[in-house]
Amino acid sequence: MKTPAARALVLDFGGVISKTLFETHHLTEMALGLDPFTLNWLGPFAPETDPLWVSMQQGVISERDYWLIRSREVGRLVGEDWRDMETFVRRARGADPGSVIRPEAERAIRIAGDAGYKLAILSNELDLFYGAGFRTKLPLLDRFQAIVDATHTGILKPDPRAYRLVLEQLSIDAGRCVFVDDQERNIAGAQACGYQTVHFDVREPRESYIRALRHLDLEFV
Repeated sequence: MKTPAARALVLDFGGVISKTLFETHHLTEMALGLDPFTLNWLGPFAPETDPLWVSMQQGVISERDYWLIRSREVGRLVGEDWRDMETFVRRARGADPGSVIRPEAERAIRIAGDAGYKLAILSNELDLFYGAGFRTKLPLLDRFQAIVDATHTGILKPDPRAYRLVLEQLSIDAGRCVFVDDQERNIAGAQACGYQTVHFDVREPRESYIRALRHLDLEFV
């Protein structure tokens, strides 16, 4: 039975809760023994450096395809054959997963959770990209009442069924949820399902979380 008074904050994971791999190129290069600035594709931070990213934004390739191609490229740089995104992420940031979590995300999650709001993650790739063991190293995820991951459901945003799964697990109406994602297509999908939305700007994480909490009548402090 749905609780009419309930409200929820629903977050994408990669880029919204965690820093993007673009932001941590220097850590990746150190971890893999690559020269500084070897990884010169910068996605949303400098689209002109990354035609592949532009193709993904235009819907020519999927987000999964984008990262699989990048994973194979980086694997070749270290003389290895990487066939999945998990290998890339584990080698790049597996030693200390907490270091790639946005401090702004931790603060916003704490504020919303402490205020009694429901919390959910809706991700296309959480376990696929990060590996199932990644979650156990992040106590922050224990605060979430629902984690809907297409790795297991097989339903990718912006498929309406993905958004409905969150509503079912939280027992809540879409209009009482604020959905935050860094991909415009996923925001459009949420809006079509009746969610309130905030398009997360990875270049301005604090401002993005301020806007998200305002939808819940909360202050980012």
